[in-house]
Amino acid sequence: MLWARLRGLAALPALFLFVVCWLGANPAQAQPAAVSPRPFAFTVQIKAPQAVHDYLQRHLDLQRYREVTDLDKQELARLLTAAERNARELLGTLGYFSPEIRIAPRDTPESTASARDVLITVDPGMPTRIGAVEIAFSGPIASDSAAAAQRAAIQNDWQLRPGQPFTQAAWEDAKAGALRALTARRYPTGELALSRADIDPDTRTANLSLTLASGPAYRFGPLQIDGMKRYDPELVERLARFPSGDEYDQARMLEAQQRLADSGYFDSVFVTLDTQGDPQAAPLVVQLREATLQKLVLGVGISTDGGPRLSVEHTHRKLPLLGWRALTKLSLDRATQSASTELTAPPDADNWRWIASGLLQRQDSGSFKVTSQRLRGGRSWTTERLDRSYYLQYDRAHTAGDGVAETADAVSANYAWTERHFDSLLFPASGHGLAVELGGGITLGSSREPYGRVLARWLGYRPFGEVRADSGAIRKSRLALRAEGGAVVARDRAQIPDTQLFVTGGDSTVRGYGYRDIGTQLPGDKVTAGRYLAVGSVEWQRPFVHNGRFTDWESTLFIDAGAVADKPRNLRAKVGIGAGARWRSPVGPLQVDLAYGVQEKSLRLHLSVGFTF
Repeated sequence: MLWARLRGLAALPALFLFVVCWLGANPAQAQPAAVSPRPFAFTVQIKAPQAVHDYLQRHLDLQRYREVTDLDKQELARLLTAAERNARELLGTLGYFSPEIRIAPRDTPESTASARDVLITVDPGMPTRIGAVEIAFSGPIASDSAAAAQRAAIQNDWQLRPGQPFTQAAWEDAKAGALRALTARRYPTGELALSRADIDPDTRTANLSLTLASGPAYRFGPLQIDGMKRYDPELVERLARFPSGDEYDQARMLEAQQRLADSGYFDSVFVTLDTQGDPQAAPLVVQLREATLQKLVLGVGISTDGGPRLSVEHTHRKLPLLGWRALTKLSLDRATQSASTELTAPPDADNWRWIASGLLQRQDSGSFKVTSQRLRGGRSWTTERLDRSYYLQYDRAHTAGDGVAETADAVSANYAWTERHFDSLLFPASGHGLAVELGGGITLGSSREPYGRVLARWLGYRPFGEVRADSGAIRKSRLALRAEGGAVVARDRAQIPDTQLFVTGGDSTVRGYGYRDIGTQLPGDKVTAGRYLAVGSVEWQRPFVHNGRFTDWESTLFIDAGAVADKPRNLRAKVGIGAGARWRSPVGPLQVDLAYGVQEKSLRLHLSVGFTF
């Protein structure tokens, strides 16, 4: 009996080993499935008006602690107390100083996201609005009669008016705008001496006061040029055009910097005012890095007017012996193939330059192919706001298509004038521009006939409504009004080159129609260039708001109309209507338009980049 018991005990280790091995082979049956850890210690739900909800969702400090999964209830309670204070501070920046805030945590054992849920309910109450506004000045600006207009402009352009909602962001923007207006003219060292926003929670008003300290008035002194090696320093003086002794004007200084940068002679330009010395003759420091003597640029692109485009451009900035700049360009796309060269002299003391150019081009014009040559020589005078030029020009054009082949030559004397009064030459929102070309010439060949030519373009921006963001900031909508007209006056028998006549249609003229597809109607629905041109456009441009904030986008609605004919009485407008969008890209406005050509009965997409006038 004892032996049998001992044999049974001896079998226990073997049985134990068997069970262990069996359990190791079946782990799922050996222990319950592991529970996946929850990713958040708690989740946050915010119940509030949309603008308040989005703002708290982005900035509430409590959101940062959701992933701290080892929080106990005491630590969470402390965080929720701090969250209420933080929410009140955030709502104060939006102008809500008496909000009702309720924070209710609850356990959520059934949730796979977190063990707790925090519901934050916010009733922001009535917003605080601007009450009294006081803007004061100290320093020379306070008593200088010459600065009266500047003082009035700062006060009149103040962004926060009585009755508008108060927000911290709008308050900061308004102060920054006033300081920019102070330092933009006469007083570059001006500063904000005092700013105060007195909030009355009972009346929900914010009384604002600030004092702007001007510092001394400055005048431009001599140029100090650093970085010139290849070119004569006189070139910088003529391009910058800074008369010594003029009152400091930041806009003029930046325009001079832009003139130097746009001249093509320099890779980088930085202009600053030295405020350490005599304010009545503060030096302008011009730091330059000269561009290479020659440059080759290969370009590819695409446009809805011409399709894919390939270009090759070579620049020689200082031709041997002559010293002029030469720009040679080859450009190929579906509608136009061209080769050109242009020689430009450095500006003289009065900013006039000699110019000479030549152009070989083949271009789609209406229903025909036009192969042309052009030679031009004259002088030009160019600034940011005003261009003038006069020149002699020779034109030769060969028009072919549908069994027609005609060649016409002419020589003409021309004068061109362009004036721009836009608030910005890159992203204009107000102002106007006008361009006029006048010319007279004579046709060559077997029949010599005189002719006169005129072309005028006008573009204006007019306010038309406004858009308000949740912060209270306002941007104006506007109408862009465009008109263009041209005429060539000559006897009917005069053979004038097509390049001196008119066609229209495309991205920048009449949308809804193809590039240069609107011209004089010929039998068989053929289109050719005509002697009279009329184009008009009305476009409504409206700032776009997303999530209560202004973006770099605008929406547009437009109607275009254009006509070309050989007789004024035969002008028949072709109309395009549509909608589009504008984006403030780094190189200028990107325009995307979908237009319907009423006469064509078809939709066209139009794309273009940049603003030129």
